[in-house]
Amino acid sequence: MEKRTTKWDGQVLALAGKEIKVGDTAPDATLVARDLTSKKLSDWDGQIKVLLAMPSMDTPVCQSQVRQFNKDAVDFADDVVVIALSTDLPFAQERFCAAEGLDRVVTLSDHKTAEFGEKYGYLIPDLRLLSRGVVVVDRDNVVRYIEYVPEANDQVDFAKALEALKKLK
Repeated sequence: MEKRTTKWDGQVLALAGKEIKVGDTAPDATLVARDLTSKKLSDWDGQIKVLLAMPSMDTPVCQSQVRQFNKDAVDFADDVVVIALSTDLPFAQERFCAAEGLDRVVTLSDHKTAEFGEKYGYLIPDLRLLSRGVVVVDRDNVVRYIEYVPEANDQVDFAKALEALKKLK
């Protein structure tokens, strides 16, 4: 099996978990919501899901990513949910979204088990952070677009993710 890696400021870091491909069934994962309850990705079955994997909402690139998708979400269909995932504590996620007035993005924390990071192949075990990427999942829970950003400090390709999303409307 090929060793998967990402870069953080040029430093090569191993990624844990399986690489997901377009056409795969999206794995379920249990995460922690802002109110500290457990939420499963399957709670949004039947909806289109845009999953935003990121290292931390306390970094400028991650903040930009969440702001952009929150802004774009205005144009999404009612059955599209944007879920931002990081290993930040739910309190930090709540603080950032409240300060920014972000109300169209659901935030979930993978800090407790790193289950999402493992199942989707975004976990950087040496840092216990998620690498950056985006996954678009259709109503039938099939992955229609996925991006693993090679340098964790670079931005996702918004245009490609939105193009994949528009094909599902």
